[in-house]
Amino acid sequence: MIELPVVPAVSQQPQRRPDWLRVKLPIGKEYAHVRGLVDEHKLHTICESGNCPNMGECWGAGTATFMILGNICTRSCSFCAVATGRPLAVDVDEPNRVATSVKLMQVKHCVITSVDRDDLKDGGSIIWAETINAIRRESPETTLETLLPDFRGNWDNLARVLETRPEVVSHNLETVRRLTKEVRIQAKYDRSLEALKHVSDAGLRTKSGIMLGLGETEDDILEAMDDLLAAGVHILTLGQYLQPTRNHHPVIDWIHPDQFARLKQFGLDKGFRYVESGPLVRSSYHAEKHLFDI
Repeated sequence: MIELPVVPAVSQQPQRRPDWLRVKLPIGKEYAHVRGLVDEHKLHTICESGNCPNMGECWGAGTATFMILGNICTRSCSFCAVATGRPLAVDVDEPNRVATSVKLMQVKHCVITSVDRDDLKDGGSIIWAETINAIRRESPETTLETLLPDFRGNWDNLARVLETRPEVVSHNLETVRRLTKEVRIQAKYDRSLEALKHVSDAGLRTKSGIMLGLGETEDDILEAMDDLLAAGVHILTLGQYLQPTRNHHPVIDWIHPDQFARLKQFGLDKGFRYVESGPLVRSSYHAEKHLFDI
């Protein structure tokens, strides 16, 4: 097979992003409506605070992503800009506030994510379940995707969330096996696969994502695809890693859109039901399209 070229990045110097990473300015009636609600009611979405390049497109499609359990993570992954440290106490009213936000924003498809809360015995799973149930009470027509942590392998905590039966359950592998110790310092590749297997075994749409450009090879990616399929994953996202600050893992390669297209076809040929693959793809990109029957 002919290898498509990538553009090497020098880790010591800030790199000019290639032209294919340019983002269109958000426009449209739906986006303007959500933008107005967010400003008026001072609502919080990870779309905005994370400066997601797809915010305009997703909001225009009625999709928004909320982060729960605070903004301080107990882990220190080398790719992630979320602050690491000792989190604040759990906000027991958070489920109701998130549900109110979803209702005010008239979100059609809601994606929920969280920091890792390894400091909590339940790993945050109680707040997770209460948030999902609160959204269902306030906005019964809204569909849900949950981007879950691995709960440190405590599968009873994972089961507590799965019992709420979200329409899609996601847990990101983030990178290939060879780079996991370097990129996800406190995570384990096989533990993530086991978490995904529990989700799939529960009969739920199962989703995972991998960032590219961290130094992986094509063989690494294909191996990860096979591992995810063996764990029962239905939906795969592939996107370009972008370095948040100089202190984070450097971008090793800029992956060309043609290579993303090629990897998408590999994934579909291998058996994934849906593959989102492109430089600007993120975990919740086109999330509203992942509601197929399983």
